[in-house]
Amino acid sequence: KNEENYTTHDLELGAVVFALRLWRYYLYDTKCTIFTDHKSLQYILDQKELNMRQRRWVELLSDYDCVIHDHPGKVNVVADALSRKDKELIHVRALVVTVHNNFPKQIRSAQAKACEKENIGAEGFVGKGEPFEVRADGTNVFEDECGYHYLEDYKI
Repeated sequence: KNEENYTTHDLELGAVVFALRLWRYYLYDTKCTIFTDHKSLQYILDQKELNMRQRRWVELLSDYDCVIHDHPGKVNVVADALSRKDKELIHVRALVVTVHNNFPKQIRSAQAKACEKENIGAEGFVGKGEPFEVRADGTNVFEDECGYHYLEDYKI
């Protein structure tokens, strides 16, 4: 919400900082090139007068081995069109969800198959040593930091 009051320059710099934070594991200790359609960003490291937010972000930029280049929006037609696209809210008129009563039965069947001698260790929950909870419907469930799991691919 606060970003609504940022200047265009700060919004563009914020986008660069967001991308660097998002991809930091891949960008540390590598040389990267940042292309932006905001020409003044390529001089951000040379500016003498910066507000506190910009100083913080420039300090973060200095952690990376990156070069900022100008790439005008007129040349980059696809990105320019996407950035100018109207952002309308998508309204859902109806949402139909079908819940099948046989889902717990499918879980019990899959668990029984996974516990067979030839499948032990092939499924994600077998042999990990987590405490199982046996529910009223007969399903075995274990809990970890991600939540409740019936099988490796099913999270509730």
